[in-house]
Amino acid sequence: MIGPDDAQVARRWRLVLGPAADDALGRPAGEEARLDHALGFLDEDGGGARSAGLGASGLMTSTEWINEVQSLFPRSVADRLVERAVEQHGIDDLVLDPEALAAVTPSQALLTAILRNRSLMSPAVLGAARTVVAKVVGELMERLAEPVRTPFAGVRDPRRPSRHRVAANFDPRATIRANLRNVDPATGQLVIRTPLFSSRVRRQADRWQVIVAVDQSGSMAGSVIHSAITAAIFHGLGTLRAHLVAFDTEVVDLTDQLADPVEVLLGVQLGGGTDIGRAVRYCASLVTEPRRAIVVVVSDFFEGGDPVVLRSAVRGLAESGATVLALAALDEDGRVGVDENEARELARLGAHVGAMTPDQLAQWVAEVVDGVRPSGPPQAAP
Repeated sequence: MIGPDDAQVARRWRLVLGPAADDALGRPAGEEARLDHALGFLDEDGGGARSAGLGASGLMTSTEWINEVQSLFPRSVADRLVERAVEQHGIDDLVLDPEALAAVTPSQALLTAILRNRSLMSPAVLGAARTVVAKVVGELMERLAEPVRTPFAGVRDPRRPSRHRVAANFDPRATIRANLRNVDPATGQLVIRTPLFSSRVRRQADRWQVIVAVDQSGSMAGSVIHSAITAAIFHGLGTLRAHLVAFDTEVVDLTDQLADPVEVLLGVQLGGGTDIGRAVRYCASLVTEPRRAIVVVVSDFFEGGDPVVLRSAVRGLAESGATVLALAALDEDGRVGVDENEARELARLGAHVGAMTPDQLAQWVAEVVDGVRPSGPPQAAP
């Protein structure tokens, strides 16, 4: 005999397994039927028998589905379901509906969908989308600003004491030596009565150029977002001449917008072909002092243009004394998806090849500026 607990477990398994389990576990009813209907869109095929059928031809619009999910689940769960729907199925009508944009929690997945569909947006939708973009960019800037800036803060000089009492300047060794006589007789522990701080020697980055060129193809969405944020932070340092170039088969120089990363991202358009060689040649034209220039090319290196042009441009930059960094990814995961044959060829021609997170890129750039030429970035391609 099946008890109430067993029946509850069976109902939960039915929600997990979907319609394929109807014969064994029964069809859901009432509130559970609503749950099943809302979860249907997240099936792998995005439109099977269980699908909620989002879109103009289905049973619910994106806005209706979001409202349904938010009424059925706690906010944290609902936000994750919407983000997953955006990641897996696009839900393009969501980012073209100002009411839907206002209802959903901003996320990087939603930002990617906005960038993918920006050219289709009416002025009213673009206004709502701008609010979402600003929210996500603000969160990313807040999270990444300190780790990206830190390598350029300078190095502590223990020979030069400082009255600037901040944690980054704290000198633990000097502090311990200065307080060795201050021991609590009851506990035997050292008592710090006079904390000491060191000055910092600013890195000599004033004359260095960092040119970031990022591939706008659809698979590079995460790297496009993080390239824009990282370049904006570089620009804000005031000690580097930062440039940002976005490319597909055309090249768009976004440098003059770096003070406003929201405008930068609204200026890119994901998708389209790829002509990496053309972009690298453009970057080479921006270089003023090759030995004080770092050209960062972010792409999967599946070249849609002439690979001979790409290789010639990379070789020319390397031979001129510029530092060339070819990144298969620039995001917080540093995940790699790259044409390994092309990556090996670029490495042979003098480029450093790999994948990085934004803070790793900042550390790498700072080491180059300090005259330390890294042997290769993290996760270097074979």
